[in-house]
Amino acid sequence: MSQAIEEYKRRKQADKLFPTVRPMADFMASGNSSHGIIEAIIESFCDHWAPDGAILGVFNSKQQGTHLNTDALAILGVSLKSAAELPDVIIHDTRRNRLLLIEAATSGGPIDETRRKELKELFDECTADLIFITVFESRCSMQRLTSEIAWASEVWIAEDPGHLIHFSGEAFLKPYKP
Repeated sequence: MSQAIEEYKRRKQADKLFPTVRPMADFMASGNSSHGIIEAIIESFCDHWAPDGAILGVFNSKQQGTHLNTDALAILGVSLKSAAELPDVIIHDTRRNRLLLIEAATSGGPIDETRRKELKELFDECTADLIFITVFESRCSMQRLTSEIAWASEVWIAEDPGHLIHFSGEAFLKPYKP
């Protein structure tokens, strides 16, 4: 078989395993989730910061609208024993091979040092670089919890979708490597 045909087949398989943002936005809009901040992450965050991102997981506290692409996660070296400790949204930035682990502060607070450590251990076999992101609805909602936000993480505020706040030194939306 020709190399071009093999490449085409590989890409078609990847398209099935790593759906782009749009199909997931359709999934969210179909009434499967009522969690507004999750919808903002899918629709607005992705448009600004991961336009080619593949959404591998979407969760909320009521288990409505839950989506987990275990096949795609397995390709990235992630084997999950339980979905109980997963972040609210998991996005694979396929272009830069980064796994964005996103927590909505409204569901369980920001990613603090303890949560960052838990996520790092949960995804310790991942072949993609890990990026930790906490999402707030507004600056006011962030102010109360700023002291809890982990270093080496990002903050995205839904009311200002074109901006990120980086909680560390030189890396901006890059993996933190001490």
